[in-house]
Formats: sequence, C-alpha cells, structure tokens
Amino acid sequence: MFEILKSIISRMNPDYADIRYETKKETKITFNGKELDQIGSNTTDGYVLRVLKNGGFSSIAFTKAADAEKAIKSVLENARLISKNIKKPVEFAKTEIIEDKFLPELKEDPRMISIDEKLELTRKYNGIPLKHKGISTTNIQYLEVIREKYFISTEGSEIREDLTTTRINGLITSKDGNLIQNVRAGVGGSNGFALLRDKEEEFEKKTGIALELLKAKPVKGGTYNVILNPSIAGVFTHEAFGHFSEADLIEDNPTMREKMQLGAKLGSNVLNIVDDPTIPDQLGFYKYDDEGVEARPTQLLKDGVLVGRLHSRRTAAAFGEPLSGHCIAEDYRFAPIIRMGNIFIQPGTNTFDDLLAELEDGLYILDAKGGQTSGENFTFGAQYGYIVKNGKIDEMIRDINISGNLYKTLQNISMVGNDLVLCQAGGCGKGQLNIRSCHGAPHIIIKDVIVGGV
Repeated sequence: MFEILKSIISRMNPDYADIRYETKKETKITFNGKELDQIGSNTTDGYVLRVLKNGGFSSIAFTKAADAEKAIKSVLENARLISKNIKKPVEFAKTEIIEDKFLPELKEDPRMISIDEKLELTRKYNGIPLKHKGISTTNIQYLEVIREKYFISTEGSEIREDLTTTRINGLITSKDGNLIQNVRAGVGGSNGFALLRDKEEEFEKKTGIALELLKAKPVKGGTYNVILNPSIAGVFTHEAFGHFSEADLIEDNPTMREKMQLGAKLGSNVLNIVDDPTIPDQLGFYKYDDEGVEARPTQLLKDGVLVGRLHSRRTAAAFGEPLSGHCIAEDYRFAPIIRMGNIFIQPGTNTFDDLLAELEDGLYILDAKGGQTSGENFTFGAQYGYIVKNGKIDEMIRDINISGNLYKTLQNISMVGNDLVLCQAGGCGKGQLNIRSCHGAPHIIIKDVIVGGV
C-alpha cells in the first residue's frame, strides 16, 4: 500500500502533501427490548489527500485509486484558489519525520471472535434488565470499529497504525404509570474484546438504579454546593472546558482568544487538567495522529492556570505554540481536525469520605445525561443524585440539571478526590464523530452550582 501512496503524491509538486489510506471494518448488533433489531458487518476504505501550495491548503477524499488523477487536479486547483483569497498564507509547524508500524497488542482481537459470540454476549447483557418487573424496554448495542491506517508525507514520514474500538452500551428504561426514567449503561475501550466479558455487574447495577429512580423525588431547584462523580465531572471537563482548549475553536473568536491566553488564571489552585492520548489501554489511546505527529501529553491547566492548548500543525504555527499530536479524523472520509484524546482532571489526595465531610450539606450528582454549551455557559443533565446531610448520603433524587458559567465554575472547584476514573464508552460530535474521545475525573466539589428542578 505504501508504494501506491508514494506513487500518488509523486505526481505532484506541492510545498507539502500527505495522503492517508485506511480500511474501516465495522460491526453492529442492536437490541430494542427483546427484539434483535440489527446485526451485520461491513468493510469500506478510501483515501484523504492534503496539499499545501503557495500558502493555500486544501484536502480531498476519494475511494478508488483510479480516481487519484482527478483528485490531484481538484485539490491542487482548490489550493491555488485558496492561496489567492486568504490574507495570510498557511504554514505548518515542523514535526519529526517518522517511519513506524504500530499495531497495539490486544486482549482478544475482536477480528478473531465470531459474530455469533458477539451476538450472544450482547443478548446476555440486554436480557439482564428485562428480567426485572418495572423495566419497560432497553436499547443495547454492540459496536466494533477497526481502522487500519497507512500514512505518508512528502517530508518522508511513513506510518502504519491500527485503532480498535469495541463497546456494548445503551439505555435501560423503567416505567411506573406515566413516570419514565432512562439510565445509560456501557462497557468498552480500545484494547480488545476481553474487556467486554464478565460485565454482568455493570448492567445489574444500572438496572437497579433505573428501578430506584421510579421511587425517587424530583430535585428542588436552587443553588447548592455539590459533589460531582467522575462521569459528570469528566463530561464537564470535556464539553465546557476542553473544546475551548482546541485551538481551531477559538482561533477566529477574539473574545475567547483573549480569555484563553496562556498564563490566564482560569480555575482554583486545586485544579489540574491534562489531555494524554498516550495512556495505554484507555479509550482515547493512539500513538500518532492523522497528520503523522506523535501523540504527547499536554498539560492544559496547572494549579488553575492555562498552560497549554491542543493543536494541529497549522494552528501550532499560527499560534506559535508547540505541537500536541491532537489532529484526528473520524475515518477515511474526512480530513483530520483538532480533537481531544484522554482529557481529565488530575487526581488530588482527598478520599471520597473527605469530600462528603467537606460538603456537609448539599447534593451528590452522578452520571451525565446530555446537555449543551453556549459560549462560556453550559447546562448538563444528570441521571440521578442524592441529598447529602451532615456529610452522609441520604435519599435519591431525579430530574437534575446543572448550569453555570465555565470560568466561575472552574474557580468554584474547591476539592478534588483521589479516585480518577476514565470513561469506557465516550465520544464527541464536533464536526465529525470521534467514538474514541475519552474524558474522566475524580470526584470533585463545586460550590454554588445552579440546579434546575421543581
């Protein structure tokens, strides 16, 4: 394959070019309630060619090697037109020339597991909640995506890497009269099929929560001091803060660039946030991004101070900041964009009991359930929570939404736990879908959070 890719880019005379070829193998199995709704596998492939010429930067995707000449002509013409219609020529930050083959070691390669076995495991987990009275339905899916990637550049890089993602996740729905409650359950990751086995306890636990919620009271709206569990604290980190750490999202926004200057004091002294795609076996793990840049840990917040940012080669040059290796494509249909890998609040030294004692009275809020951001303001739903009285967990509550301003909330994080958890089934829909975008956190205390309710 490398010879084919070299042949394609040798037909041009750009200032820079790279080409990525990949084969994408996808398997899906879906249950809606007791019914098997979908089962199947497919394999697709294609190319993405990117060209920098006279300061104009363009890309094109195509699916057949026979279409290469047409693609070359089109991408060069687009680069020429762009170069004549931009104020500042595009530049790429310099990067190391890499020749490597990286095929991560998997704990049971899903390509070696029969679809019958995948079906039966999914059926087993889907059947756990359906045994219980009060569970009205489920929507549980097995998803397996394998990207086999080849990358070369005119600078001399030549990289072969596989990305393997497997997960079983979905919704468990309970019902009592007109009251309906949904709870998400999921297991998965990037290091093989074995991590999906023996997860009955996860689906039993989430089934129990769905049933308990039928008896829970709606939360009373107000302003509370809260403990967030790792799931919802991780979603906050990704959605409210992480996207503003992606250079392309603030590049043309003067207000946000002013607020997100390196050296700005954004959070409390106890807050440290990093994005690290190099952590083995985690969902967001990879060795090289889709520009051929080696992934590296990037400290974003240190003691509440903004110290880093996520970049592509283009934005690193434009901002005059270091490369981070965070330019990722959904698959062969897309040119890469800046994405988070494993973003998380780094753990502190406090136990969960320390946090409860510090909180005294407030709310303990668990597991994200959708939400949205609008500039620096956010609103997130939570699947469930508990009232905390005198440092003790009390009755369950439901129908919880939290909202606030990013910067005020970062300043109001007053204590960080020592129990970091990274998600097993993440994802991000910025521009393209990235099923491997991973978030996490330990338990944290945030003061003065606006909680929507009755």
